Amino acid sequence: MRCFIAIDVSKKIKSEIANLQQKLQEQLRVSNPEHVLSKVEGIKPYTINWVESGSIHLTLNFLGEVQDKLLGQICNAVKEVANRHKNFYMDVESVGSFGGKSAKVLWVAAGEKSPELLELQNDLAEQFAMLGWPKEARKFAGHLTLCRIKNSAAGIELAKISENYKQSKLGTFLANSVSIYQSQLTSGGAVYNMLASYKLS
Repeated sequence: MRCFIAIDVSKKIKSEIANLQQKLQEQLRVSNPEHVLSKVEGIKPYTINWVESGSIHLTLNFLGEVQDKLLGQICNAVKEVANRHKNFYMDVESVGSFGGKSAKVLWVAAGEKSPELLELQNDLAEQFAMLGWPKEARKFAGHLTLCRIKNSAAGIELAKISENYKQSKLGTFLANSVSIYQSQLTSGGAVYNMLASYKLS
């Protein structure tokens, strides 16, 4: 099974994200409607997978495929780390993207100025390294994914639109637990199932 470790996001932040996604979608329709409307003959519609706001989470560590027999070790590792860290507040603000001029992923930053988040993520990464999962080479950056973009034209357009939302402030939420999720890939997108959750001290 595919597993990852994440911080759950408050309902208020999820609601703000849903509003932001709607604004981005509306602006995309206004800026280039012929690509969005599949009824227009000969025009290929944008292929954009918007993340359901109810499924939004802050991924700390992606473990990939995990054998069922290792789940106990993973739970113990997360529990130990959670016991070493206190809960903390995180700001959610500023829309950005991965992929350069043609965005592949659109996101909003979470905990960008939070040393507590970096310490928690690094502690988890070190704990999993001892269990055989190598630490990622790239620097961790807390973010909440808004959408994944499969079409280069849509990526270019959304990269431009996102510039208007760099100063966005969606709010603050309390990070008070760390959860282990199973990710199941389906034709309709990923389905997440919480396997365990541990309170921060």
